[in-house]
Amino acid sequence: MKSFCSKVPLIFLLTFLIISNCLLSEAQKCRPSGRIIGKKPPPGQCNQENDSDCCVQGKVYTTYECSPQVTTQTKAYLTLNSFQEGGDGGGPSECDNKYHSDDTPVVALSTGWFNNKSRCLNNITISANGRSVVAMVVDECDSRKGCDEDHDYQPPCKNNIVDASKAVWEALGVPHDQWGGLDITWSDA
Repeated sequence: MKSFCSKVPLIFLLTFLIISNCLLSEAQKCRPSGRIIGKKPPPGQCNQENDSDCCVQGKVYTTYECSPQVTTQTKAYLTLNSFQEGGDGGGPSECDNKYHSDDTPVVALSTGWFNNKSRCLNNITISANGRSVVAMVVDECDSRKGCDEDHDYQPPCKNNIVDASKAVWEALGVPHDQWGGLDITWSDA
């Protein structure tokens, strides 16, 4: 009996630690912060270059203030964006108020990873398809807002997006007919 009683507190302690760890990891996950209702863009106001989506009248879009935690191999989804004037990226880049050539490896990060411009003009390393490329962060892929003129009437970004220029896709060796969406990892360079 004495042996069993001394193990009971140990079992409770282990159970408590396991539950606490699960709750802590659950609390660190990024959850949706809200929703916006899509508005139909005025004629000719949503640039669909690179197969960009336009907001749909009445559709509900999820918004995020956060992104998944950054690690040495942060999982993300690579999308295609033009950072050139007149491209589907809309206005000039948030970091430097300039447009960038599609021949330059540049990216926009989801709101949480963009982190109030803390990664502006810094390089990240993107890996996929057995290759890696270094690209400069020049813009935010807004996960909080969308479906308005400022966002070219496109929906808000998901919270795990690395929106990349054509140069990034080329450097990763992705065939042109597969451009648009790709699972990747990235890290601060």
